[in-house]
Amino acid sequence: MEIAMTIILMMLIGALIGGFTNYLAIKMLFKPYNAVYIGKWKVPFTPGLIPKRRDEMADQMGKLVVNHLLTPESIKKKFINAQFQRDMTGLVQKELETIMLSEKSAEDILEAFGITDGQAKTENRINLLIEKKYEKIISEYRSRPLKDVIPQTLLDKMDEKIPAISSTILQKGIDYFSSIEGKMRIQRMADDFVRERSGMLSNMLQMFMGNINIADKIQPEIIKFLSNEGTSDLITTLLKNEWSKVLEMEAAVIEEQLEKEQILSVIKNIAHKVINLESLFKTPLSSFMAPYRTVLIDELAPKSVQMLSDWLSGKTEMFMERLRLAEIVREQVSNFSVERLEEMVFSIIKSELKMITNLGVLLGGIIGLIQGFIAILIN
Repeated sequence: MEIAMTIILMMLIGALIGGFTNYLAIKMLFKPYNAVYIGKWKVPFTPGLIPKRRDEMADQMGKLVVNHLLTPESIKKKFINAQFQRDMTGLVQKELETIMLSEKSAEDILEAFGITDGQAKTENRINLLIEKKYEKIISEYRSRPLKDVIPQTLLDKMDEKIPAISSTILQKGIDYFSSIEGKMRIQRMADDFVRERSGMLSNMLQMFMGNINIADKIQPEIIKFLSNEGTSDLITTLLKNEWSKVLEMEAAVIEEQLEKEQILSVIKNIAHKVINLESLFKTPLSSFMAPYRTVLIDELAPKSVQMLSDWLSGKTEMFMERLRLAEIVREQVSNFSVERLEEMVFSIIKSELKMITNLGVLLGGIIGLIQGFIAILIN
């Protein structure tokens, strides 16, 4: 009976020591969180293993992530993966579809981002751009004749248009003098002419003309003159001569005569009419983008994703170098709460840790049993 009690007692003591030792060893992985001092003497094995080696562990985890987990090669493979590109294309197409069906205008979207008076600001930007471009171009050509400034193709077109301009001018003149207003103008000019003549010449004109309406006599002659082919040639020649003189003038002279601000004002007005900013800013995106839906969703989106994937895969190493992932991981691990880390670890391997404790109890009990037999044999 005494022998049995000795063996059982030795087994219990061994199991208790084995279980407690394993339990204590597990707890010492994390606890205590900070070093413990008795006076100036630091208690051994404080803080726990993981808190004590947290900086070293953070550094090693950073290297592990960069060298073995998030490597440039693995990220490149992800970017060029066909399934990844299909998923990204679908996402881009879905977002584009949402945008294109939106009833919001460009102005509404800008206001959502805190940008007010978008139209006015855009107009100012366009005006500044026009002014800069104008000054850049005109500064290069100010001292040169206009014929060197205007492109040759435009000069050729102007030369071709001069006869047509001449014909238009003459036709406008014919239309005017054929009208009642034109006839009245002729009559007033004739009356003024006779009225301004005094003495014998005036009396002679009145005697010869009598009651004849001068306008009835002059109007057909003016129209005949304007309709004559020689008149057309004369006007064309005059226009060509004047145009040649203009082309010989320096651009600076033209700018001075027309006034720089006036020229810029005309250019700005033309630009704003062509661009039509009010329509761009007020029109809902659904109306504005509707004609481009097929091109944007079915063609542009897949090509954009492909191009972006290729570009990112080619720049992966540079991005990773700039991101410094190892430092990010090290900083995050260093700043991570030890209490939270302990909670996470124990929540994951709780059953395994319990098994380790139980294994300590079992091994301690076996050792106690062996010690009991040895003690009995020795005695």
